[in-house]
Amino acid sequence: MKTLIFGGGCFWCTEAIFKYVSGVEDVVPGYIGGTTLNPTYEEVCTGKTGHAEAVKISYDETKTTLSELLKIFFKTHDPTTRNRQGNDTGTQYRSVIFYDDENQLNFLEDYIQTLDSSDTYNTKIVTTLEKKTEFFIAEEYHHNYFEKNPFNGYCNVVVRPKVEKFRKEYKA
Repeated sequence: MKTLIFGGGCFWCTEAIFKYVSGVEDVVPGYIGGTTLNPTYEEVCTGKTGHAEAVKISYDETKTTLSELLKIFFKTHDPTTRNRQGNDTGTQYRSVIFYDDENQLNFLEDYIQTLDSSDTYNTKIVTTLEKKTEFFIAEEYHHNYFEKNPFNGYCNVVVRPKVEKFRKEYKA
């Protein structure tokens, strides 16, 4: 089993998408990349802790690949806008991938460079690549948030359209 940590804006959206990916065994929302030990959601939302809302993905590399997960990550959020996803603004909503080692960093840099060269986006990708630090699991009420709160206003306006777009593009 391999793990990967993505920050793609609100972790409710990212979790809801990756839960449906074949080969992904577990998706856990949390906080990473900041300076406060054991931060709370309220602290992270201030933007003062340096943490990103992120998801820790455990996947079976015999069923899916890092490249496939990256493809989904880059297609299901805006990697060209710094510290913002829709109406969510601040460093806690940054587009970020947390890497394990230099080999993984080199792979990620090459992947992003290839995307930038392909003109997939109108502007350059601003997704940051940060060395993994301690991952703090989010409070229980954030886990499976979309599934537990399907009629929540934010879920209907923001999460549901992203999940539906993902399902349409990745039916298999």
